Amino acid sequence: MIKIENLSKTFYKNTVNEVNALKNINLEIKQGSFTAVIGTNGSGKSTLLNAIAGTFFLDEGDILLDNQNITNWQEYKRAKYIGRVFQDPFAGTAAEMSIIENIVLAMKRGKSHNLSLAVSKHIKEEISERVKMLKMGLESRLENPIGTLSGGQRQALTLLMATWIKPKLLLLDEHTAALDPKSAAKIAELTKYIIETENLTAMMVTHSMQQAIDLPDRIIMMHKGQIVKDYQAENKKRIRIPDLMNTFDIIQKKELFDDSVIELMLNQYC
Repeated sequence: MIKIENLSKTFYKNTVNEVNALKNINLEIKQGSFTAVIGTNGSGKSTLLNAIAGTFFLDEGDILLDNQNITNWQEYKRAKYIGRVFQDPFAGTAAEMSIIENIVLAMKRGKSHNLSLAVSKHIKEEISERVKMLKMGLESRLENPIGTLSGGQRQALTLLMATWIKPKLLLLDEHTAALDPKSAAKIAELTKYIIETENLTAMMVTHSMQQAIDLPDRIIMMHKGQIVKDYQAENKKRIRIPDLMNTFDIIQKKELFDDSVIELMLNQYC
């Protein structure tokens, strides 16, 4: 479980470029829940994931992971418990190293000793079986440099590596956005399969309304650093893309109307 309490972050304080990126965020995500975070550009989606990952420290607030306060932990320390897949298929891997070498490094995530890349026959067989699950034929190419693969193949392996040692939390930051439609659909399908099979707790930032509808069991909508809508349980099951688009439209008009009118309009799409 992850619990976020009163989380706030302002960048470039007291300058003309000041940005209130996150404003008093309160959020609790239960074990095994898969949550999509959606919003317009600049809404704070990726900033929220970065805050959880430890990319920067907070101005205010606390982050608890399985009831342990990790607010002041450095990013490398959190990485032992948090898996992450970025938008760029070439992030998080070593391009010149082979598939198997990259996976071995993922297997040793969070360990400060015994970083040898030597692979026993047993380990190689285990890697081959798990890579075979991707259904991309990569189990016969384990010695190939990972940088020679397509974006979709590399992102599939990155997803596998991020979950090789079951993380307490998996963060997916627009992880299909840089892929062609066919590869994006494949990675989305694989994402859902791995999360459900491993019973992972996951947060996914996405611009794809279809993915937000199809993959997770909860949708959080952000705007200007705040959570403005939270669809879960029966509300999530009923929500459709036109509902999300209408809600976006209403939120963007918020500054033109009285708050009570906006609240009434938003409640039509709960």
